[in-house]
Amino acid sequence: MNASAASRIDAAGIRATLRAAGLRAQHRFSQNFLADPDVLDAILAEADPRPDRRILEIGPGLGLLTAGLLAAGASVTAVELDRGLATFLHEQFEDPISAGALRLIEGDALDQDLVGLVEPPYDVVANLPYHITSPILHALLGAPPRPVRLVLMVQREVAERIAAPAGKMSYLSVFVQYHARVRVALAVAPTAFEPEPAVESAVIVVEPYDADDRLHPEAEDQLWRLVQAAFRERRKMIHNVLVRQLPVDAGVVGAALAAARIDPDRRPQTLAVGEWLALREALGPLGSDRRGRSRDGSRA
Repeated sequence: MNASAASRIDAAGIRATLRAAGLRAQHRFSQNFLADPDVLDAILAEADPRPDRRILEIGPGLGLLTAGLLAAGASVTAVELDRGLATFLHEQFEDPISAGALRLIEGDALDQDLVGLVEPPYDVVANLPYHITSPILHALLGAPPRPVRLVLMVQREVAERIAAPAGKMSYLSVFVQYHARVRVALAVAPTAFEPEPAVESAVIVVEPYDADDRLHPEAEDQLWRLVQAAFRERRKMIHNVLVRQLPVDAGVVGAALAAARIDPDRRPQTLAVGEWLALREALGPLGSDRRGRSRDGSRA
């Protein structure tokens, strides 16, 4: 499937391609294949692939994005979980694989050392299965070397949560916005896919900040412990939540909130990233978690 063929694709063409290859959309893999050339062009425009640019693609599917990236001269490393699709891609892209322009990895992206697959600097382009959006973002942003840019198709609700302003924040939005600038580039209707998903989608562009914009690892761990604790009760008053969820006395919490200029009656979802950073600094080191929870918020 070359770039020219990809530009003419539609839902009927996707179905025909799958039938000819003896494949079908796998519900267990949350497979919905992009079937709208205008959306494909918009994603490629946001990705801005260039000759000799290194790109990590997660879930290449039938290779429509892959073809566009290769046509622009980019070097692509693609990770595909579905064995049948991996075989299809090997056949369709035999020449670029032989030439070293495309490296195809068969396996689960969640099992890969994603930030170690491609030599930096690199970008990420992906039509992500919706249920792995959060762990993929944590894997790509949580440790260096981080991508220069990520262009991701995700569920629209998740895109809006990631890019949410203060007042609608979640742990995920705080995590991503701490690491990167985020914008929703375009909304994508279910009709752009074959088969059509039950939800709307959106393309987000995530541009990580420079490494010197981040806390050192120990302070960052303290930040995430604070944010995780607060979002266990996101709609409760932050003073009361932190007293219940952290091994810190009420007086210390109150003084830290005052130092950070945060009203103790505010809810965690209303705090912006800068306020979380100020509150972490005001609280200082946290002791052992009295509730016996691990760093990801689950019971240890």
